[in-house]
This record gives sequence, C-alpha cells and structure tokens, in this order.
Amino acid sequence: MPQPDHISALGVPDPATLDDDLKVIWDKCVEKLGFVPNVFSTYSLKPRRLRNFMAMYNDIMLAPSGLSKLEREMVAVVVSSANRCYYCLVAHGAAVRQLSGDPELGEMMALNYRVAKLDARQRAMLDYTWKMTTTPYLIGDADRDGLRAVGLSTEDIFDLSETVAFFNLSNRMASATDMMPNKEYHPSFRAADPVPAKAKPVATKPVAKAKAAKPKAAPAKAKAAKPAAAKGKPARAKRG
Repeated sequence: MPQPDHISALGVPDPATLDDDLKVIWDKCVEKLGFVPNVFSTYSLKPRRLRNFMAMYNDIMLAPSGLSKLEREMVAVVVSSANRCYYCLVAHGAAVRQLSGDPELGEMMALNYRVAKLDARQRAMLDYTWKMTTTPYLIGDADRDGLRAVGLSTEDIFDLSETVAFFNLSNRMASATDMMPNKEYHPSFRAADPVPAKAKPVATKPVAKAKAAKPKAAPAKAKAAKPAAAKGKPARAKRG
C-alpha cells in the first residue's frame, strides 16, 4: 500500500517561483540525490525559515563534532521513534542504513534501539536521547554525569542535547504538516551492500588462484625426476 501522495497538508510552492538561491539548492539536490527532500519543499512556504532550517541542520548534523555523523543520525531516529514521526523515521532511518552499511541497525534504531548491541557510550547517548524526548523535565546532573562517565566531553553533551532538541522540533513540524517522506528513501540501502560487495572479491580471488595452481607443477617435476632414481645405476656399477 503506497503512502499518501502529497508532500505537505499545507501545500508547497511551485519551485519555479522560488528565489534564485533556492533554485540553485534544488538543482544541487536533484544532481546529488536525484530528488529534492520534501522537508525543503515544505519549508519553502517560508523561504527565510527554510534558509535558517538548512543552516542549523548543516551545523548540527555535518559540522565537526565529538559525535560521529552516524551517531547523530542514530539520535535523530531514536527521537523520531519516541515521537512516532513518520517522515523522520523513514528519511533518517535510510541515513543510518547508508552510513553504517547495516540495514538491521537502521531497523533497530527505528523500532527499539535497546535491542542493538551498542557500546556503553552509544547506549548512554541513546538512553539520554530517549529520556530527553519523553521526559525532558527529569533531566538532571545525574544524566550529564552519566554521559561524562562514558567519555563525552562538555562540548559533546551540548552537541548531543542540541541534536535531540533539533529533531524534536523537526518531528513536530513534520507531524503538524503531515509531511510525507520522499518515496526514494523506502528501498534505499536495504541490502548490506558495503560489506558483501567488498567481501565477494576477497572470497573469489583465492579460488581463482587455486584453479591456476591446479596443474600441480611440483608433483609433475617429481615424476619427471624419477629417472634420477636411476641413481640405481651406480649401484649396478658397484656390482660389476
């Protein structure tokens, strides 16, 4: 069953009417992704807000941080799981699959991150993410101390908190506008391509070499050398 075919319940502007700088961004999205993310189209109702949204997203998700890009995407999915945000679960679930090369990790983040065998640092980050999303009024020193205990710096805790907060905002806007994710996200990175693609050549190369080596040159030479067992000739000479 396909999802609803609208982008936003509020409608979106005709891309031809957008300002030139936004048209450039639209073209870059099509060139790199093959489509314009529907969140951009939805926010284009308010061009200045769209520019602010993109700038904040890029700073939180792509700028240097003690949190890896994958970890930030994992946080985005866990926030979206708590909020049941369809758009972000689909879009950022695809990003987790892409960055990790692990389709199962994307599913676990979306459905129940506690199933995943994460290290202590990532588990603490996602526990904090869930708590800050579902019961933010309960966050206290113990939570921050817990993050420090697994190696997060003060700057890391700030980045984590801001990522959680940003996606709570994004989730609520997506729900308020009934924003639909681009259909291209659904099938993307479902196969664990990065691992098998690299593993296959490693598995086949030794086989190819083994076939080339089958002529067993060494045994053949040994047979040819048997006449040298005519080293029995000296023995005959001794008898003479």
